[in-house]
Amino acid sequence: MTMFAWLAGLVVGRMWRLSATACRWVPAPRAALAMGVALAAAYALFSGWGLPAQRTICMLTVAALLQWLGLRWPWACVWLLALAVIVVADPWALWQAGFWLSFVAVGVLLASGSAGASADDRSTVPRFAAKLKALWREQWLISLALAPLGLLLFGQVSIVGLLANLLAIPWVTLVVTPLALLAAFLPIAASAAAVALLPLMQLLQWLADLPGAVWALPQPAWWASVLAIAAGLLVIAPLPLRLRLVAALLALPALFWPQAGPRVGEFELLAVDVGQGNAVIISTSGHRLLYDAGPQYSRQSDAGERVLLPLLAAQGMQLDAMMLSHSDKDHTGGALAVKAAERGASVWGSDSVIQDPQLAALAPVQRCTRGQQWQWDGVVFEVLHPPAGEAWLDGRKARPNFGSCVLRLRSASGRVALLAGDIEAAQEQQLLQTSLDEPVDWLLVPHHGSKTSSTASWVATLRPRWAVVQAGYRNRFGHPVEAVVQRYRAVGSRLVAQDRCGAAYWSSAQPEKLECERLIRAHYWDVHAVSPGSP
Repeated sequence: MTMFAWLAGLVVGRMWRLSATACRWVPAPRAALAMGVALAAAYALFSGWGLPAQRTICMLTVAALLQWLGLRWPWACVWLLALAVIVVADPWALWQAGFWLSFVAVGVLLASGSAGASADDRSTVPRFAAKLKALWREQWLISLALAPLGLLLFGQVSIVGLLANLLAIPWVTLVVTPLALLAAFLPIAASAAAVALLPLMQLLQWLADLPGAVWALPQPAWWASVLAIAAGLLVIAPLPLRLRLVAALLALPALFWPQAGPRVGEFELLAVDVGQGNAVIISTSGHRLLYDAGPQYSRQSDAGERVLLPLLAAQGMQLDAMMLSHSDKDHTGGALAVKAAERGASVWGSDSVIQDPQLAALAPVQRCTRGQQWQWDGVVFEVLHPPAGEAWLDGRKARPNFGSCVLRLRSASGRVALLAGDIEAAQEQQLLQTSLDEPVDWLLVPHHGSKTSSTASWVATLRPRWAVVQAGYRNRFGHPVEAVVQRYRAVGSRLVAQDRCGAAYWSSAQPEKLECERLIRAHYWDVHAVSPGSP
């Protein structure tokens, strides 16, 4: 956009000088200045008026106005004025990652430009080599300064980002952008711009797929993030080397932030907010298991890529196993993405999962079978359903729900949790006859609270302290149905609807407590925030 403003100002200035009358009316440099900014603003509106475009136009306007008035302000004043104008015009910009990334990047460029090479240095270096050196220096400084900010905002730092920018910026600036601008007058140039983008996108995808392309770290506390950001800025500041090395130590708390887990013999459950679908992360002191992988939102989007993997990275978790209760897309939609990222995780699944051709990339998949039992860190894991054989057929039309994997957890202190997939009334009755005869502390309500599950005998026998329903807001199925809600409340259970609770956290060490993400970090406009289990 800055290049467009410069080109527009150059063209307008040249054309303006052709008219003596126009030059007497307004000097050509001033006309070029005003029209360059105006045309750049029109281009920004045409391109969508995103936050980086707003920031660029604001800074161009401030710089042009100062030049028009013959004033010379320090770069920091221009930068702060542009920032203030954006915040006043759009206070919500403070909550956008692009706001901080773009303004910090521009601030680093402006600051480093004032401390660049001397005139003597520039005179001894060939012009092209000097430009390459300047590009390398700018990108290195930006990458170093933005790394802590990326850790705070995204929980990860790009290792290949520096190389990607060094390749992409010149290509986009010198080839793609001019062709895209030319397309306004010559439509065929748009096709040329698209063709020019293809090799770049292939190269960037190759870089992104490299092992270790992204360094994911656990999300540190806010104060550790602030120290890391300060470290990034001080390291690139024009300070003595010793001071910069000492400043780099401020980043250590964020880089080595410890993650607290349950003690031996206890477990934690995190019912992830994935909308209409199931996804529960089970943690012991040294192991992690994902029960179901959430829904597929579209052909290009699923809960694994959009929710589970960023959450696992932010929490510093690595999966030891994934259990897919059955093959319905609201339970396996994110499975392939999770498995691709967590290659070392073993996979359990029901018959419908094993036989689903779309889930073939998960192979090998171990079948869930009643009687399977193992122990992790003093916590007992038991598979209660399905029995041996194709239980999902159940003598009727094949339905994956019938063969859902049912998992029971028991802590060393005797706390019990039950995850029941999408079993229905017949399977509930079978479990009551063979495996379930005691109350549970935490229950993943079967089939999202459907009328086909949570029968009166099931609810009366289990009497869960917490009954968690993973269902989407105003979902088309009407889950959970009112009759099911009333059954659980009638036995004293606290029903937690995830569309109101958000992600729900529970620990066997504190069974009387369940935390809702939307209550912990409630937005000020959320007037409907209620305690978990309340009506």
